[in-house]
Amino acid sequence: MRIFQLLFLFLLILPFAEIYLLLTVGGLIGAFPTIALVVFTAVLGAWLLRRQGFQTLRRFQENLAQGNVPTYEIIEGPILLVGAALLLTPGFITDLLGMICLIPPLRQKIAQYILEKHMIQVIQSNSPFGPRGAARGDALEGEFRKED
Repeated sequence: MRIFQLLFLFLLILPFAEIYLLLTVGGLIGAFPTIALVVFTAVLGAWLLRRQGFQTLRRFQENLAQGNVPTYEIIEGPILLVGAALLLTPGFITDLLGMICLIPPLRQKIAQYILEKHMIQVIQSNSPFGPRGAARGDALEGEFRKED
């Protein structure tokens, strides 16, 4: 299946699974504790997003100050936003997925996977240079002189 088909299927099934799980937990512990738990995870998610977002921004700025490309931080930023959006969405499944995005070691593994499996291949395939930096032969060499 393609990624968009999987995403569509996930977005179609997720609300039903969330409602089922909320009703099941509500039946076990009651309605008000369930609502309090959902609100608590949203507040916890907002706090974690703020904390992790500032740490990622600090690492981003440190890498730039040292002259390094902040590769992981560029990928971790959107992962943090997705995690925060998932935590703010009511439900336990989205809360679990959001927590995965906000825990630094797990977020770094996700960023590493994205970089290694998706980004690096795209960059190499669109590069005018081969894998070792040698030109492919479609570059023109010459000199330039401006004459008035």
